[in-house]
Amino acid sequence: MNRKQRFVGPNLTAENIGTRKIFVLDTNVLIHNPESMFNFDNNVVVIPIVVIEEIDNFKKGLDEKGRNARQIGRNLDKIRLDGSLKDGIAINIKANKELPEEERQGYLIVEMSHQIQESMKQFYFKNENDNLIIGTAIHFRDKFPNSQVVLISKDANVRIKANAVGIAAENYENETVKFEELYTGVCEMHVSAADYNQFKESKYLAYNGDKLFANQFIRLFNKENPELEYLLGRYHSNNKGNVIYPLACYPDKDQLIFSIKSLNEEQQFAFDLLLDENIKLVSLIGKAGTGKTLLAIAAGLSQVVEKENSKYTRLVVSRPISPLGKDIGFLPGSKADKFNPWMQPIYDNMEILLNQHADAKDSNNGRIFGKKTPQLQDYLDFGFIELEPLTYIRGRSLPNQYIIIDEAQNLTPHEMKTIITRAGKETKIVLTGDPYQIDIPYLDSESNGLSVAAEKMKNEPLVGHITLEKGERSQLADLAAKYF
Repeated sequence: MNRKQRFVGPNLTAENIGTRKIFVLDTNVLIHNPESMFNFDNNVVVIPIVVIEEIDNFKKGLDEKGRNARQIGRNLDKIRLDGSLKDGIAINIKANKELPEEERQGYLIVEMSHQIQESMKQFYFKNENDNLIIGTAIHFRDKFPNSQVVLISKDANVRIKANAVGIAAENYENETVKFEELYTGVCEMHVSAADYNQFKESKYLAYNGDKLFANQFIRLFNKENPELEYLLGRYHSNNKGNVIYPLACYPDKDQLIFSIKSLNEEQQFAFDLLLDENIKLVSLIGKAGTGKTLLAIAAGLSQVVEKENSKYTRLVVSRPISPLGKDIGFLPGSKADKFNPWMQPIYDNMEILLNQHADAKDSNNGRIFGKKTPQLQDYLDFGFIELEPLTYIRGRSLPNQYIIIDEAQNLTPHEMKTIITRAGKETKIVLTGDPYQIDIPYLDSESNGLSVAAEKMKNEPLVGHITLEKGERSQLADLAAKYF
């Protein structure tokens, strides 16, 4: 938002608006993304004054909502220096470069909120603020009959109410993906017998076909003899060109990683990414019981605790604090005491791994614990493992860490950006979650930070992704995930 690139817009009329659309923003859109006001191309963005008042209620908060509220205020305060928000200020946006220069800006208005008109009084709205926001959209529809007016809200009920009074309403989808088409990280490829044999014997296959994504896994079939067992490979794009190599970091599906092994092909793919130090961001998406968290922690402990000369000095595990059902309220004690209930699923997975690890090895084999069989608290005390609330991650720089963010589907794209940008030199971040189990209002399977990160970053050489489908926790857990 360079002030030198902005100029004062005229007092908007039907003539100078032309064919531009008019978008009326709900509070939740701005709180979700403080920069959303700049993402409507060369159209007119209207922010009702009641939205400013609602945002003002959040600005003192220390959470992400409070920080976003303060950023919205800073954005609008800079813009108002160039003119009157009441009359409309022209702002430069990321418009289509093919547009004429005079059309490469949008307009921003802060409008006094309007009640539902007399003709609409038969519609009863319990929420007065919804009434005022929708009334503002109706006001602009009547004032500019030649322009399309759209109410943008992440609240489905507001969109329903707007539609009931004849106002077009849409969700804010600037940072959404089509979940049904979400990148899975795996594809099938049918090649000639010659290519199949070359890959099997030479352990590589040059590839110049249809577009593949960085670190995508391949099931390689012999199209001339489909009964032959398919081969597994991973696509690499490097200075040697586009090449498919066999799995290098976890080629044997029975290989033990901190005393556990993969139970299916998807888990084998996941381990291959988790153990590859050249991959700096791994996302694991799957329903409950597919082993996402267990695999991530096992790979982290293996590299932090067991591996000699590891790049990682510590395993950091965190997750968003979002309760299932009604919140139990204030928790007494230190930061660790408050955080322990939220981290219990992590403790459960670690106890499973440490117990199996102790059973698989001689109890005197711990290289730092002497003759004592190591327990979870030992790893915490010696600094190998850190359990950290996401609340305190902003502003930190974390080099040489193996970071696991569990339940990442409960993060917004903006929160996801904040976390990933904490990564220092040689740090690896692993994101795990199930986009069908979201506990945060206004997030869904298509707009949460985990889905957006997996889809938008799928072609980066430093990034890998796998969607796990097969449940391994128990038959009962698999049935529940399937039918509910």
